[in-house]
Amino acid sequence: MIRNNYDTILILDFNSHYSQRIARRIRALNVYSKIVDPNISVAEIKKEAPQGIILVGGSHSIRDIGAERPKGGIYKMGIPIFGIGYGLQLIADAQGGEVAPSFEKTGGQSTLTIEDPHSSLLKGVNSHSKVWLPEGDLIHSLGDNFKRVGSTPACPYAVVENSKEGLYGTQFSIGSSQTEEGDKILSNFLFNICHCEANWNMEAFIDDKIEEIKAIVGRKQVLCGLSGGVDSSVVATLIHRAIGDQLVCVFVNNGLLRKGEPDLVLEVFRDNFNIRLQYADAENLFLSHLKGVSDPEEKRKIIGRLFIEVFEKEARAVGDIAFLAQGTLYTDVLESLSSDKSVRIKSHHNTGGLPEDLKFTLLEPLKELFKDEVRILGKTLGLPDEIVYRHPFPGPGLAVRCVGEVTKERLDTLREIDAIYIEELREGGLYGEIWQALACLLPVKSVGVRDGKRSYEEVCSLRAVLSEDAVTADWYHFPPEILQRISSRICKEVPRVNRVLYDITGKPPGTIEWE
Repeated sequence: MIRNNYDTILILDFNSHYSQRIARRIRALNVYSKIVDPNISVAEIKKEAPQGIILVGGSHSIRDIGAERPKGGIYKMGIPIFGIGYGLQLIADAQGGEVAPSFEKTGGQSTLTIEDPHSSLLKGVNSHSKVWLPEGDLIHSLGDNFKRVGSTPACPYAVVENSKEGLYGTQFSIGSSQTEEGDKILSNFLFNICHCEANWNMEAFIDDKIEEIKAIVGRKQVLCGLSGGVDSSVVATLIHRAIGDQLVCVFVNNGLLRKGEPDLVLEVFRDNFNIRLQYADAENLFLSHLKGVSDPEEKRKIIGRLFIEVFEKEARAVGDIAFLAQGTLYTDVLESLSSDKSVRIKSHHNTGGLPEDLKFTLLEPLKELFKDEVRILGKTLGLPDEIVYRHPFPGPGLAVRCVGEVTKERLDTLREIDAIYIEELREGGLYGEIWQALACLLPVKSVGVRDGKRSYEEVCSLRAVLSEDAVTADWYHFPPEILQRISSRICKEVPRVNRVLYDITGKPPGTIEWE
């Protein structure tokens, strides 16, 4: 748990995809934020002791039958409350205002007019800045003690305040990039109204987590499945800083990793960080079971089962283990509040789902952090950029990028293609702009010319996407000369490939990975 001397903002999530965006923006301002179920009780809120509360909702209407509302006592707690969109309408309705359909189309970008230059929420906000209004209901009248401090042509109560009772709100989204002064408004709420201290940072987080891990683990041992990915790498490094050799990491080389990856993991964690690392070279085992298998789901099942077997064997060889470290993130915990708002904890195991008879207690020190915060933590802990800023990589590794049958020869070919692709992205300064880049080897062959002779060789496909959360993605628009250079190098340097394709499919309709 986060210690009490972090100032906290609670976000009551009324089924809105903006909640995580707001939470991340608050943390970027060095204030800790926490998303909670909207049905949280007043007693539970008091336990959290927040400096402020934010109500965030989606595009539905508070006039709908069964529309969710916070507990009535929340408005009498003396804690500043900020409603955004649906959240503001909840406040207005509960305090005697009227919420009804708008008389005209409201959705889209509009111009804000500041009605009160002394507004606490709009302090320093530029007059006539652009804001993003959703479609739907609007506030038509306000209850006692409220005043209108901002408006747009179609929304007379775009920003309202009731400083006497500590109630504030905007009808427009402050989490949208199309609201120009959203961060300023949020900052005003945090620091001018809630009087938060900017005391949420990675150095303090590390100190607290080290104390917490020591208290939980005591003198017992912790096992961590280390893949070389961002999450497991940060988990291992953080726990090792807390308990040293009480941490044992297991790295399973399944033969499905990128070029040079096993050596990188061993160098960084065993040689540089001096972490106890058990290396299991299981390449032959995995490839023998994948022989002749082309179905992607069958591949995943085989890889998952074998990983469990190898990991379990390594774990038992360590001896008495009490805890299993996992790279569970805050988004995994939140993924997601279901439509009926019952919280489902995602089954998120870097180790692929281990047998229950291992009887480990989970240790999840990153579960309060978003992915971007995990990267910041990794940098603070001293991990190299090639691990911290690594693009997402699938659990089954190159097996799902080697479309069709997986063989040692095809994997080696794909490793060379991938290495050239990533090297060119890094040298061109494009790697950091792209959310995920990947190469696939396709189960087709193409006629071409090599060394003046006819060739009949394999075809690869390159893919690069932009995304925030992998739910949706758009293909990356490369400068043509970059693609030409990558293609030329692959066809020249990789013996068994004579054609390179570039995938321009978005998500949806496609997925990011091919399998």
